[in-house]
Amino acid sequence: MPKALPVIDMSAPVCCAPVAAGPVGDEAALEVALRLKAIADPVRVKLLSLLLTSARGEENNGDLAAAVGLSESTVSHHLAQLRNAGLTEAERRGMNTVHRARRDALAALCVVLDPHCCR
Repeated sequence: MPKALPVIDMSAPVCCAPVAAGPVGDEAALEVALRLKAIADPVRVKLLSLLLTSARGEENNGDLAAAVGLSESTVSHHLAQLRNAGLTEAERRGMNTVHRARRDALAALCVVLDPHCCR
């Protein structure tokens, strides 16, 4: 029987001591690993890049799908993984869903990995 992973609320930015501060506990390691797993895909990295560089600060499924050359359903799957990891957020507007990167969550992940990053 495979071991079930514990359920962690990833809607808030990761908040634990930097991994360089000392040995990381099991729960903190799992929090960081699940977020890194969500972005460990080239399509998701591209989607994050598109969201972060968007002039409007947000994009809809159709525009993102066209930009990465995939179907809207495939892009929706990838965006759901990013949203479940707390790295993006979505808002329904009529028939469309617009997506935004959560810069606070991405910045928190950077600080957890390296507290001296981006200074």
